[in-house]
Amino acid sequence: MAQLADGKLDQKSASDRLGITVRQVKRLKRNYLASGIAGLISKKRGQISNRRIPESLIAKAMSLIGVHYSDFGPTFAAEKLAEQHGISLSVETVRKHMIASGYWKPKRGQIIRNHPMRDRRPRRGELIQIDGSPHDWFEGRSPTCCLLVFIDDATSELTELQFVDTETTLGYMACLERHIHRYGLPAALYSDRHSIFRVNNGDVKADSQTQFARALSQLGILGIHAHSPQAKGRVERANQTLQDRLVKEMRLASINDQASANTWLPSFMADYNHRFGVQPSQADDAHIPYSGKVDALQRILSVHDERYLSKNLSCQYDGQLLQIKTTDAGLSLRGAKVCVHSHSDGRKEVSWQGRNLAFESMVKPEKQPTPKDGKEVNTIVDLVLKTRPPTLPSKKHPWKSHPLTAAEKQSQVVAQFNQPKSAMPIQPASP
Repeated sequence: MAQLADGKLDQKSASDRLGITVRQVKRLKRNYLASGIAGLISKKRGQISNRRIPESLIAKAMSLIGVHYSDFGPTFAAEKLAEQHGISLSVETVRKHMIASGYWKPKRGQIIRNHPMRDRRPRRGELIQIDGSPHDWFEGRSPTCCLLVFIDDATSELTELQFVDTETTLGYMACLERHIHRYGLPAALYSDRHSIFRVNNGDVKADSQTQFARALSQLGILGIHAHSPQAKGRVERANQTLQDRLVKEMRLASINDQASANTWLPSFMADYNHRFGVQPSQADDAHIPYSGKVDALQRILSVHDERYLSKNLSCQYDGQLLQIKTTDAGLSLRGAKVCVHSHSDGRKEVSWQGRNLAFESMVKPEKQPTPKDGKEVNTIVDLVLKTRPPTLPSKKHPWKSHPLTAAEKQSQVVAQFNQPKSAMPIQPASP
């Protein structure tokens, strides 16, 4: 400014050196000539910014957070303030005031781990990561349960969510069936090394497979098993997000049981995918539409157990007796190997050579007790004898008037001899 005032520097060169426009240079020169160096200081220094958020709005937001969202994260709390109360604050503003109010503690920086990132699959449906997340989802309002999660690797979109009591083969099969009906057959499923997905016993045959692996093989879906949680990090991170957001969303919606939660989950998935979903690098979808029959898909996605029919065309399964009704096959079914299908909804089917057999379930008869010592055992009689009180004979019963033995007579004579004479009875004189 001194060089500019002395004429040693023109305004264009000064603007280039300061990195400002010529108009700003003219304003600064005018203030410098009027007030000296003090004129270069901004008049707004020490004043309240015109864009400052009113203290009343901050107080209202913190009050709402303290009442409804005290355990929420800053991002989630800022979203709820905008959606439910019409208060639009940036995440960093909410974070700063939540830290000052004690609702949020700053987290340390992430520890650097040697897990190289894997690129996303380019197409939707090329890889679906699946996992189960046991957690206290209802915060004590219902028993602890498990959430089955299906997430697309290319888009991070949730394709299936389902609350179940625990991880089971039929639970995953039911989720896969709904996924196929909605999107089609995925190219591959990425899971952990749970015994549902692979045989972990080293003593079995090399070609043995679980029921879930058998279903994937029949549908032409590749099953991939991760060697570490970090390998399927997309679904693991989704589980962490769900254990935070989903729990609080169900609390706000007053959802307290699995049935209500499973009915409400599609709306949550739509909102989740809108917030966190990304566009795939390729627009085409890798899902293949399923062209088979619905009952055939249900039969594939069921637990298969083989049984042999007896001569009266029956077999035992799960504590019940499955009686095959008379068919055209007739006697050819004796000793035939049939397949019993157990579905996720509790239904059972019996098939033989691709044909469904009509049957009825009967309670398996209890085994009769075996005879002991050549005598038939009557359970009812034994029960009555055990519960009947003991019968005592009367004093004049013939059992008590049996003749005395020599030892009993001798003991009776000794007892009479030891009695005092005054107490001894007088024997009448013999005639």
